[in-house]
Amino acid sequence: MIDKYREDLMEALAVIPSGASIAVGGFGSSGRPDALLNALCDLDRRDLHVFVNNVGDDFTGIGRLVVEGRVRRFTGSFPILQEFYDRYFDGRIELELIPQGTLAERLRAGGAGIAAFFTPSAAGTMLADGTFPLGYRDGEAESYVDAKETREFNGRPHVLEHGITADFGLVKAYRGDRKGNLRFRMTARNFNPLAAMSGRTTFAEVEELVEVDALAPDDIHLPGVFVQHVVMTAPPIPATVADGASTKGAP
Repeated sequence: MIDKYREDLMEALAVIPSGASIAVGGFGSSGRPDALLNALCDLDRRDLHVFVNNVGDDFTGIGRLVVEGRVRRFTGSFPILQEFYDRYFDGRIELELIPQGTLAERLRAGGAGIAAFFTPSAAGTMLADGTFPLGYRDGEAESYVDAKETREFNGRPHVLEHGITADFGLVKAYRGDRKGNLRFRMTARNFNPLAAMSGRTTFAEVEELVEVDALAPDDIHLPGVFVQHVVMTAPPIPATVADGASTKGAP
């Protein structure tokens, strides 16, 4: 058996260089891999291209990366943090805005080996026609997102979107075993499996580490083939004890 559990989080993450592209899981603060993201800050990684649904509204995790000036480009749907926009309009960060469903499918497609697909989302808008500002300089738009190929299907315009394959994936799971099989909880399941699939090398922080075979096959939301490293954010629990009962089949 290949044991993917890493005791030293900082040592494991040291392989991520500045300038890397990173797919990050989480839905708001739910399922956000803050331990991994904060470790990147502590390792002083910079010039990052981050694919993530949203920045969040606090100063940990993605928010900390942003306010410390470590993100070069944000590709996502909801950058609601005011400090993000301060940096965007000051020309210190680039923004590629993507509809939420399109972002999810681009991450999934990249992980599934699908190069591109057509979707009606964003057709006929500035997100697709090349007029959305990617970056600013001196208060003026300096660069724009690329215009996207448009085709008509069943009488409706669709735009071409490319699958996302990031250098690394960072995700958080409720439970995981030493083979990297993961189970997510509630809304944390929305983007974490997709971000894990998108990353060429994926790190998963887990709240509970269980032994192999402790997770029932039907309770695994992401198979370990998509995960290369597992780290803990809480002390390990015995393989046979969770919520007062066996971990097999537990929610």
